[in-house]
Amino acid sequence: MSPPVEAVVGLGSNQGDSIGLLREALGALDGLASTRLIRASRYYRTPAWGVRDQPDFVNAAALLETTLGALELLSSMLEIERRAGRTRRADGSDRWGPRTLDLDLLLYGPGPIDLPGLRVPHPHLHERAFALVPLLEVAPQACIPGRGPAHEQLAALASCAIEALPYAPYPADPHLPRS
Repeated sequence: MSPPVEAVVGLGSNQGDSIGLLREALGALDGLASTRLIRASRYYRTPAWGVRDQPDFVNAAALLETTLGALELLSSMLEIERRAGRTRRADGSDRWGPRTLDLDLLLYGPGPIDLPGLRVPHPHLHERAFALVPLLEVAPQACIPGRGPAHEQLAALASCAIEALPYAPYPADPHLPRS
């Protein structure tokens, strides 16, 4: 068995009951074999990125401890998306469009990963305040391989349009580690 690593997953939704979908996704991540949810961020309302003519997103982040390999974790994340009603066009033309659920593997263990179908850190992480704000809530000391401290990346971005929502995070206060 592999030693456990920490991974950060970014979550987003702008279709249907976004809060409910993110709560279910966090529960599904926590329920994965050989994986536990250490901390979940608050939920944030964020403007759409990429294709801007769509509803705002609700975003969050999850800090996981897992012995799953990165590709196995990604496969599990894609299955959680499918169960939530997410479909992906084979040509990628819906890449930045509306979605019921989007799960991105932002960070995995200490170093970069560059495999077919998986690049970690997420290639656009350093450009996305909507991902960095919740990431820093669950992993305040996070470093982005090849870029440096995540808080420095966020400082270079506009984040004033990101609004914390008044909903209770999953499963409880995100600042208290789960036992």
